[in-house]
Amino acid sequence: MLIRKLFRFENAHIVRGCSTRRCSHSLHGHSYKVELLLEAFALDRGQMVYDFGLLKCGAHTLIDAFDHAVALWSGDDPEYIAAGQRFSERWVRIPVSPSAEQFSRLFFVLVERLLELTEMSNGEADVRLHSVIVHETETGYAQCFRDDAINPRMGPIALDDIEFSDAIRQAWPDPDLFERLKRGERQSILGTAESRQ
Repeated sequence: MLIRKLFRFENAHIVRGCSTRRCSHSLHGHSYKVELLLEAFALDRGQMVYDFGLLKCGAHTLIDAFDHAVALWSGDDPEYIAAGQRFSERWVRIPVSPSAEQFSRLFFVLVERLLELTEMSNGEADVRLHSVIVHETETGYAQCFRDDAINPRMGPIALDDIEFSDAIRQAWPDPDLFERLKRGERQSILGTAESRQ
């Protein structure tokens, strides 16, 4: 069975090397929609694949980090990256170009890691991330599956190569969330969810 949770964020970027000049040479923004599709072949004690409320914590925090931020590709011109970090309080440096395709891969890697480290406490059986869809516009989206996320021909995405600005991290309910994900520390999302209600 599949379930879907939708998130939204506003983000600015430049996608170097793409075919359209406006996109590749001018800073511009999009109103993104991100769909997380989770799957399981059994249900938890609440007869759910996964409680949607649990996604409001870690997954929402990581996706919302991109809201009203500038996505900076680490392979871009160093002067442009420095200017983006200097003139924007909210920025995220990522190891791939910020296209819809790469955003879908990036969110897959982040959310899958979060799910791997989440202590399941309500009988969740085999819940896992099925795919991630990133809508860049009303008419265009990219969908990433597990094989896409780890495909080296599409560019490696390592957690150590992602950097969130101080302003983003300090606004999180848990400013150490990303560092704990990188270290592989298991976490109880349920406790975080209950403390936010």
